[in-house]
Amino acid sequence: QVQLAESGGGSVQAGDSLKLSCGTSGFTYSGYCMGWFRQVPGKQREGIATLYFGGSGSLHNLHDSVKGRFTISLDNAKKTLFLQMNDLKPDDTAMYYCAASRLFQGCTTKTGLESERWHYWGQGTQVTVSS
Repeated sequence: QVQLAESGGGSVQAGDSLKLSCGTSGFTYSGYCMGWFRQVPGKQREGIATLYFGGSGSLHNLHDSVKGRFTISLDNAKKTLFLQMNDLKPDDTAMYYCAASRLFQGCTTKTGLESERWHYWGQGTQVTVSS
């Protein structure tokens, strides 16, 4: 049974950093895509980072709005997915979700940022950035 649990959210000032964690269990990374999404009330869930960890290394993709500021990474030994967020802006305020899905074509492309392609979700962790 796939289980995902996010942590690390909080309230920070613009320009600060946060590191989100997603503890995972119930699946093997080599057969799955992993990702981070965010959602604000009244808007669609937005994909911001995806990652695939295979035998020869990892591939990842970031939404244009977070490139240069956010980094997605995976600690295979700790079974944890991370999202390092630097230079946070008020527009980054949202509920952040960890997601997983069996490997699909386009996982680490723009296609992978579409939330309807993902099957498993964590409960979310709130990030609030004030100016």
